Amino acid sequence: MTSRSAGILLHPTSLPGRFGIGDLGPEAYRFAGFLASAGIKVWQILPLGPTGYGDSPYQCFSAFAGNPLLISPERLVEEGLLDAADLADAPLFPESTVAFESVIPYRRALLERAFHRFHPGSEFEVFCQSSPWLEDFARFMALKEANGNRAFPGWDPAKTAREEVVRFHRFAQFQFFRQWRSLRAYCHSKGIRIMGDIPIYVAHDSADVWAGQHLFDLSPDGRPNTVAGVPPDYFSATGQLWGNPIYRWEQMRRDGFSWWIERFRAALEVVDIVRLDHFRGFEAYWEVPGSEITAIHGRWVKAPGVELFEALEKALGKLPVIAENLGVITPEVEAIRHRFGYPGMAVLQFGFGSDPQAPTFRPHNYSPGIVAYTGTHDNDTTWGWWTSAGEGDSTRTPEEIVKERAFCRAYLNTDGREMHWDFIRAVFASVAGLAMAPLQDVLGLGSESRMNLPGDIKGHWRWRFAKGALQTHHAERLRTLVDLYQR
Repeated sequence: MTSRSAGILLHPTSLPGRFGIGDLGPEAYRFAGFLASAGIKVWQILPLGPTGYGDSPYQCFSAFAGNPLLISPERLVEEGLLDAADLADAPLFPESTVAFESVIPYRRALLERAFHRFHPGSEFEVFCQSSPWLEDFARFMALKEANGNRAFPGWDPAKTAREEVVRFHRFAQFQFFRQWRSLRAYCHSKGIRIMGDIPIYVAHDSADVWAGQHLFDLSPDGRPNTVAGVPPDYFSATGQLWGNPIYRWEQMRRDGFSWWIERFRAALEVVDIVRLDHFRGFEAYWEVPGSEITAIHGRWVKAPGVELFEALEKALGKLPVIAENLGVITPEVEAIRHRFGYPGMAVLQFGFGSDPQAPTFRPHNYSPGIVAYTGTHDNDTTWGWWTSAGEGDSTRTPEEIVKERAFCRAYLNTDGREMHWDFIRAVFASVAGLAMAPLQDVLGLGSESRMNLPGDIKGHWRWRFAKGALQTHHAERLRTLVDLYQR
């Protein structure tokens, strides 16, 4: 971050549109135009990979591939791979949520129709040759389909991948990255940078683990010996059991962390800034036996930390990384962050409780080397947090919540009637180099629009904003704050 700026967090799946899920089509360009008119310079997204279990972008079938659900049918019509008539009978999907169970088969059928009309050319051949991860991914997906979409440790060795299905997955990836590059170039033309997300771990049921089992702590049958998570914190009283397999860091060290270098190289071809999720885990990680059902009974294990980032920066140069340093953060973690000059994060919503770290989340304690958020994809919306009185929150008593709200009103000098805008103003006015807000806070939406609830694995990642919800007055209000606070 070289200058003060502001950003909005919105995953592309949350864009409006009539095909069931937000995608890389006209609404994405319209949203980029809205950001530009509001003076917003950063568009933050979640991981773009093909989602698997629970539809979570943090549990993808590949750390390198793109999500075919984001491919725009309208752009395929423009390319002549679909006809307008192919889109005329689109189901009447819900406007404010992603019904994955009906969206997935509908989108797959459209892509297969486009695939059968596709004639590979030199651009496609160059893409295939320059994407070293592609063959493993396409074959993994074809084998997965041949095995009834079961996780790979349960595959029948007698079943083989159909070559036409392998070719289909190559085609889908080509279309995804073609459309993504076009959208990213448009954002750049508007002065907008894309902030992406590298989760520290990869999904167990992924091409990465299937093709590189020697890099992960697995038993001979491919099942995880140990899995990742975090201990109890202000997100969850029982911690979070993510279930991702733990890396064999010694094995990665022996080949110079080449897998990580390629992962970052691929990410930086897609986004401009990387939010490195769970940065704490690069210094020491919470390891839980694979048989556990919560994250409570784990242990801290040292990770390569400095050695890994030295290898990354030697190979790739200075990394445009923002470190997600939330949770149980130690001086050793902060030492790594400061050594490499990576900005950390502060979440205003955490600033008013009794947690010992709460003061660090209050704007008067920020520094320029901080990215300040009203809330993240893991938080309730600001309006939902303010009005819910903590329903379902097992970490605080009703008395603590009342006290927290009173402190919040006093701190922000507000009656609370527009708490979402009070939060946005507070982080925009702060000295933080980059100030961020989820789009839900701009729109003043409640808990029904929350994107995720950590520790709860079902029914999330579905929120979409309705077509027409974003108005000129939203852009004008953001622009006023951007100009007022020189962002």
